[in-house]
Amino acid sequence: MARVHVSAPLVGDATERLAAAHDVEIGRLGDDADAWVTLLTDPIDDARLAGAKALRVVANVAVGVDNVDLGACRARGVVVTNTPGVLTEATADLAFGLVLAACRRIAEGDRLVRAGGWKGWSPSFMVGGRVHGATLGIVGLGRIGQAVARRARGFGMHVLYTQRAPLPEPLARALGATWATLDDLVAASDIVSIHCPLTPETRGLFSAARLSSMKAGSVLVNTARGPIVDEGALAAALEHGPLAAAGLDVFADEPRVHPALLALPNVVLTPHIASAEEATRAAMASLAVDNVLAVLAGKPPLTPVG
Repeated sequence: MARVHVSAPLVGDATERLAAAHDVEIGRLGDDADAWVTLLTDPIDDARLAGAKALRVVANVAVGVDNVDLGACRARGVVVTNTPGVLTEATADLAFGLVLAACRRIAEGDRLVRAGGWKGWSPSFMVGGRVHGATLGIVGLGRIGQAVARRARGFGMHVLYTQRAPLPEPLARALGATWATLDDLVAASDIVSIHCPLTPETRGLFSAARLSSMKAGSVLVNTARGPIVDEGALAAALEHGPLAAAGLDVFADEPRVHPALLALPNVVLTPHIASAEEATRAAMASLAVDNVLAVLAGKPPLTPVG
């Protein structure tokens, strides 16, 4: 029986399944464990790994593994896994929800009504941006980006996308998506939705210069990772242009949110809840546990990283 440490309580029955086969402890990642089930908020770096001599697998309950030093794990023979696929549709739902909320000023209107600030209808009152028929730029057309593109087709949107290599033409055609360089995409898109992983290359990708090159009146949505966007520069672009609005589910220093963003009415802020759907969170936990069970049984992991 191996020792498995789970960083925090998980949704569903995955922990119980794990406990039926191994000694499970919830709430810490100890050096004496054979396996860790980690969250995106757990930094797994070289120093953290140094004392974990028995560790065989790190099962990250997330798609992104930017919290894990993959090189340090590889050097120690520690397998790293993630949870792709199972949170695709939930994340795409929230991304598109932020598109609608930011463009149509939904959260702003809700706050106004609750505060008693609505004095009656008029033709120019709370006019927002168009969604149907708009140009949507998707940065990273992986599983989640493709799911967003499928939703965009229902709104008659023209979809541009950018990533390192274009998709095979039949898939791009089925999604109704056209490849563009990042610079061309931001210049042409009414709405830009970020779905790329956080890497050294994408950290700060949406800098002050890039944000200033976006289309006047455009909207930025980020459900990927906070550090992809320069939050101070985003606040300036929202206050002074060219951006009309933004929708953010992720932040550079979670749970802290840049104070300049908190002060702005034209940004919709949600607390990293893109996958916060009960069935999705349970599926993420289940996949992480299945990876641990496989590795501890001497079998290949289901979803290895690196």
